[in-house]
Amino acid sequence: MGLTIDEFAASTTPADVVRRQYPASAAGDLEALRATLAPDVEWTEMAGFPLAGTYRTPDGVTSSVMEKLGQSWDGWTAHDDTFVVNGESVVVLARYTATNKATGKPIDVRVAHHFVVRGGLIVRFEQFVDTALARDAMTD
Repeated sequence: MGLTIDEFAASTTPADVVRRQYPASAAGDLEALRATLAPDVEWTEMAGFPLAGTYRTPDGVTSSVMEKLGQSWDGWTAHDDTFVVNGESVVVLARYTATNKATGKPIDVRVAHHFVVRGGLIVRFEQFVDTALARDAMTD
């Protein structure tokens, strides 16, 4: 038997914390997304990705990553489908879909995310993605 909605919202297990951030991000609910992030979070977007770099603090992550994705892409969504959990580490296999606003080109690319969750909050994130597909969608 699964968790109730209230139990899921209150759960501090690493998998549940990570699972909550995906729909928050997809819905553009930055407050709910920030609620999953530790004050000293380190969020790394892969080298070669348009937003490559490491961002810190929940506000830094949402303003430097999520808000910028929304400015450049329509419908940016990470579709999470497979979770591999080992203690505080959660690896998620997912897919990004969106349409670039400048070119009108769609993106549909597989991605892997590695999260570390401590004390019910995400303390570290690292993205792995085919950056060439993102760049291709951004160029004419």
